[in-house]
Amino acid sequence: MYADRPYCQRPKKFRSMVKLTRRQIVRQAAGFLFVLTPISAALAKASPPPQFAAVRIWPAQAYTRITIEATRALSYQHFTLDNPSRLVVDIGGASINSVLQGISSKVQPSDPYIRSVRAGQNTPTTVRVVIDLKQSVNAQVFTLTPVGGFKYRLVIDLYPQHTANSDDPMMALLNGNVPPPQTPRPSQQPEQEPYVPSETAPRRGGRRPIVMLDPGHGGEDPGAISAGGLREKHVVLSIAREAKRRLESLGYTVYMTRNEDVFIPLNVRVAKARARRADVFVSIHADSFTNPTARGTGVYILNPRGASSAAAKFLAQTQNNADAVGGVQSSGNRHVDNAILDMTQTATMKDSRRLGQSVLSQLGQLNKLHKGRVDEANFAVLKAPDIPSILVETAFLSNPDEERLLASASFRQQCAQAITTGIQRYLNTAALRR
Repeated sequence: MYADRPYCQRPKKFRSMVKLTRRQIVRQAAGFLFVLTPISAALAKASPPPQFAAVRIWPAQAYTRITIEATRALSYQHFTLDNPSRLVVDIGGASINSVLQGISSKVQPSDPYIRSVRAGQNTPTTVRVVIDLKQSVNAQVFTLTPVGGFKYRLVIDLYPQHTANSDDPMMALLNGNVPPPQTPRPSQQPEQEPYVPSETAPRRGGRRPIVMLDPGHGGEDPGAISAGGLREKHVVLSIAREAKRRLESLGYTVYMTRNEDVFIPLNVRVAKARARRADVFVSIHADSFTNPTARGTGVYILNPRGASSAAAKFLAQTQNNADAVGGVQSSGNRHVDNAILDMTQTATMKDSRRLGQSVLSQLGQLNKLHKGRVDEANFAVLKAPDIPSILVETAFLSNPDEERLLASASFRQQCAQAITTGIQRYLNTAALRR
């Protein structure tokens, strides 16, 4: 008779009748949660679908990358078809928009792997992207979480078919089976007079010294971007190409980790230098800093224990983030993922310092230096245990005055000459690897 009254208004002798044990409370709570589960699932299903925000295609001889950027994580499935060769990527839980519809206009006629691309709504909840291929490929498809200014990304990498048996197609490129890059299109800068060397490189034991130049960033990873839109990846590639030309005219054998606008992971850059048995490794950059007044040129070597200055630490963190920005899929192969070895020999570090000081002394004739000595930080790209390695920061794109310098073909050529002379003077006295 008191059942319709609130608990607190019931006589005490009747209150015990409605007391619940702890076990009963838990059981009832579990039942309540069970009822809520379908509701939560329904709410999750009601969340807005991903919106396609950007599409980019980076064609290169090494491999072509397609990046589809979205506001939410994308689920996908992919498969290939023959006669003709096609790669099909189905994106679930999505609706096509004008951004993705424009993917066909992103294809360049010179792309070595892609003939055309089209996208459409295959089912009410599935968007289908069909890539018509010029040749059979080894496709690697994976997703990336947001980093820097990028949202969620779906990445489609198209490698030459002959790398299909490799755990990591990018590492397989070290075998040299990829055709050489096409000759770069002439720039709008006036042609320069041929460089005439005054000396030739010494030949020790009948072997030419081997130099590996590493233009930083590339492809999906632009590096630093100036206020005027100048991109680090283009600046340093220009400097590296000019340095290569000058070093080769001196008689050196010169390789580059990239000679086109393509993203190369840090560990592959190191592995390329080791595979070529390089005598020196020079990574070229043009970075930015949080303070636009920061300026000057610097040379850095590896210190696995940490940085010798706050600026060096900041720059190392910036450069080591390149893989996250450019987009790297873990191979699952410990031999590949450990290509950056946490080993440094005292002798190699001493040689790196000598090489760095030689290059720094030349660069100091062009621009103000951060320091009069080589700086140190834990740069991932300098972790070849047996190759003297340095990282050159030519100037700061974040500084308005130095942005104008880096935009100048004349300054880039001077940087290339300073790097060339610094390498030459080091190699004139260095004992080459056998």
